[in-house]
Amino acid sequence: MPDSIAVPTGVQPISFDVHAVRGGSLGGARDDFETMIAQLAAATTPNVRSVAANPGDWGIDAFAGNLGGAITVWQSKYFMPVTTKKHVQQVTDSLDNVLKAAVKNGHTIASWILCIPSSMDGPMTAWWDTWTKAREKELGLVIQLWDETALRKKLLSPEGDDVRRGFYETYAQAASAPAPAPVEQLRLVLEVEDDKAAALGSALFIRQMTEAGHVELDSAKRQFFNADLVAREIAHKDVPAEVAALSSADATLHGLWEMQFNECAAEDALRVLHTRVWRDVRNEHDKLPKSLRLELVHSWGLVHRLVDNRKAGWVKHWRQIAAEHPDG
Repeated sequence: MPDSIAVPTGVQPISFDVHAVRGGSLGGARDDFETMIAQLAAATTPNVRSVAANPGDWGIDAFAGNLGGAITVWQSKYFMPVTTKKHVQQVTDSLDNVLKAAVKNGHTIASWILCIPSSMDGPMTAWWDTWTKAREKELGLVIQLWDETALRKKLLSPEGDDVRRGFYETYAQAASAPAPAPVEQLRLVLEVEDDKAAALGSALFIRQMTEAGHVELDSAKRQFFNADLVAREIAHKDVPAEVAALSSADATLHGLWEMQFNECAAEDALRVLHTRVWRDVRNEHDKLPKSLRLELVHSWGLVHRLVDNRKAGWVKHWRQIAAEHPDG
């Protein structure tokens, strides 16, 4: 878990999820987070500028110094809800690209700062510590990390206060007006990037749907992808109430599937199993724990996760398919 940051009384807690909400998509979240990083860098370091993409930005989101000499570079990566070793390639490519552009365009990199809105897990942290030490020695530059803990500390500093207010604080309430009741913000439904969609093609839940005769599977991949993000985030935060709420939702959805599977098997109507389960999930969705903040897409995706975890299926011999399917 990241180090706790003391938040002054009356200051709204900082949630980096807001970039996805405001951006409206994963690409929009990246752009919004990049803008915040440039403003935060400018607030805490003199003479910070950005490089417009025309067509490329030389691997620079923001920099301080002179492009005729040595510069400090800020590189933002919107890795959420946790940074893992699956992000290694993006990190190494980012540094390599900024170094290549420096050689080509006649400047040098004195310091490179990776900015991420999450924390690294254990394996990624171990890799980062080893990699940065080796690269600093090899290249003669300084590599720094602004993760969620460092970012919150800078945003809560006097220098970063205007940036925090602009990006993370809702409009101020009039002194005479009562505060409205808090409204839970539903989770953003994200698109699945092409490489992730291709990887999901070999997943067990897709195999089960194919066996049941389904041909179009893009929406199923998106449902699973978004539900899996929710489950991973809850596991990472490890808040007991959220873990219990997800377990309750899984149990409810598993029960809906099991009841329909038994009825369809008795009626020799397994061809309509998927349709009946989806109808029941739609009807039950509003009764699932509100703390999970699920869209209907997430609820459907949780059923796909049950299938992928070998707890359900869409054909009579689903257990055999699950047993024969390779792990991973």
